[in-house]
Amino acid sequence: MKNPFDTPEREEFRAQLKAFVDKEIKPYVNDWDEKGKIPWDLHQKAGALGVWGFGIDEKYGGLGEDDNFLRAIYNEEFAKCGAGGVGAAMGGRMISLEPIQRLCSSEIKDRVLKDIVTGKKGSSLGITEPGGGSDVANMKTSAKRDGNHFVINGSKTFITGAMTSDYFVVGARTGGSGLKGISLFFVEADRDGFSRVPLDKKMGWWCSDQATLYFDNVRVPAENMMGEEDKGFIQIMENFNIERMCMCASSLGMMKVCLEESIEWAKTRETFGKPLIQHQVIRHKLANMSSKIDALEALVNNICWNMNNGEVPVAEISKAKFFATKELEYCSSEAMQIMGGAGYLRGNPVERIYREVKVMAIGGGSEEIMRDLAVRQMGY
Repeated sequence: MKNPFDTPEREEFRAQLKAFVDKEIKPYVNDWDEKGKIPWDLHQKAGALGVWGFGIDEKYGGLGEDDNFLRAIYNEEFAKCGAGGVGAAMGGRMISLEPIQRLCSSEIKDRVLKDIVTGKKGSSLGITEPGGGSDVANMKTSAKRDGNHFVINGSKTFITGAMTSDYFVVGARTGGSGLKGISLFFVEADRDGFSRVPLDKKMGWWCSDQATLYFDNVRVPAENMMGEEDKGFIQIMENFNIERMCMCASSLGMMKVCLEESIEWAKTRETFGKPLIQHQVIRHKLANMSSKIDALEALVNNICWNMNNGEVPVAEISKAKFFATKELEYCSSEAMQIMGGAGYLRGNPVERIYREVKVMAIGGGSEEIMRDLAVRQMGY
């Protein structure tokens, strides 16, 4: 169906990204995934397309404006490469960029922001801790004032892009218990007392680096506090909504790959004297997959339109997040069934996507947390 929200600019952007993914990523994606990393120049090539410039001022290399449809297009098209680790390896900076621009000092922004936006440098958001993921209110990492510095102690884990990032936005407790006692800090990776250890035995996202971060009396200037003291979580709450919308768009791209791969396989694979696609049971699987894709695409478009018009539909975003990952789970499973043994072999996108479903269902807010948040936002 024609998308009623498409504009010439959005269509051109999609076409540019599709051509980029087809040329610069798909031919190499299996090798990168097996080797566990992507080349750094891919960050810079992608940065040249403006994919990290949404809502970032032009003087910092950004687009000077935001459009959530463009954000969704970027996440969908990059997900179509068939390896979620590629987008994760580069896109880890996405959820730290907006807080850096909005909350950091002019000196920090002038020094680092353009390099991050253009892909020369990496940045990550450090919120999740070993003792609690979505339970941010229970954050243990602390930041104690010492003269004109803060001293940070604690650890973070499952931080995407962390082994290659140069800069971190770190949540730490500066006040009492709960969400109101958390502040944000800009921390450079070369600070004394900072260390990181890779999480390299993952089920999926093989070519993306995730890490555990350690802060052992890491001293940062007081000027590195981002925004108001004790209000750090409140200041970045909307950031999580953008992340979840983008994860819905990525799930959509992954679902489309599952359907396309299933159709191509079913057209060529023969059983009982005819192609798979002529068997009713297979045709019904394809119809079900396609209907779920249509539903998610309509939901993502509706959310993007509302966000572009100043709304933050938290309940709908939360519902879309768990809906997207449950339907991705369905589509990847059905694609595996259609492909049979061939789908179980490494080196094809369906096998990779099947392994990556759970990181989509857990990361950015688990399905269980999203269901509870949705109902609370509905007023119950």
